[in-house]
Amino acid sequence: MSNSISRRTALKASAALVTATAAGLGSRLSAADQTLPGGLKGRVHHSVCKWCYPKVSLEEMCRAGKEIGLTSVELLQPSDFPTLKRHGLTCAMVSNPTVDGLGGITKAWNRVEHHDRLVDVYHRQIDAVAEAGMTNLICFSGNRDGLDDAKGIENCALGLKRILARAEEKKVTLVMELLNSRVDHHDYQCDHSAWGIELCKRIGSERFKLLYDIYHMQIMEGDVIATIRRSHAYFAHYHTGGVPGRHEIDDTQELHYPAILKAIVETGFQGHVAQEFIPARPDVLASLKQGVQLCDA
Repeated sequence: MSNSISRRTALKASAALVTATAAGLGSRLSAADQTLPGGLKGRVHHSVCKWCYPKVSLEEMCRAGKEIGLTSVELLQPSDFPTLKRHGLTCAMVSNPTVDGLGGITKAWNRVEHHDRLVDVYHRQIDAVAEAGMTNLICFSGNRDGLDDAKGIENCALGLKRILARAEEKKVTLVMELLNSRVDHHDYQCDHSAWGIELCKRIGSERFKLLYDIYHMQIMEGDVIATIRRSHAYFAHYHTGGVPGRHEIDDTQELHYPAILKAIVETGFQGHVAQEFIPARPDVLASLKQGVQLCDA
């Protein structure tokens, strides 16, 4: 009898110890979660595109972004880097340089006659990006303007290879953005993931990749999660946006961002995901916070 009581007592004590240990571990994990800004999980690096918030100063965006849990404010120029650094933030995607109207979305690397001027300004921009400790620099194909897609790939590869050695030396990744040509950027050439991936293969360097803009590619081709799972090796960066309208990414639109971000995380992606929707509500920073939380897989 005494042995039976002893065993029962020991089992109860052991069970109590396990329960207490689990509770203590749960409390510690909960406390650790709460130490992250915005209560985020830490599996996604969050960024925001500043241009979507024209009435919010960069200083204010940095302060609010830190509270929300951002680690980056992007599509900025090197002149903005000191402000970011004062707030302990990076620029996960540095904006393109321009010269004589070249280098932007409509006139860029798919025309051989633009290459000499683009090479010069991109060399300087690569140097500035590297000096500041940033790693990604955006670029664009340019519009077709009658140029067939095969020739566009050939011309882009020819021009970008001229700056690739500098990018590789400085450890800066050139990132061409995939944009839709149906709604926002009529006639833009890099408007399908297959076109951009073929350009990546033609260039053949880990220092040239794509910016997979979820909003734009939903409009052009859909099949977002399957594309990410199949082709994530070519994607250095992601942008969000509600479809249709490019507004908040909640249940007012057709994409389910929690599932998309889960798929991105499952690929082992270590880069940034940037909110690039244009808030339709008055409290734009509340919309930004909501977007970040929806994308915190």
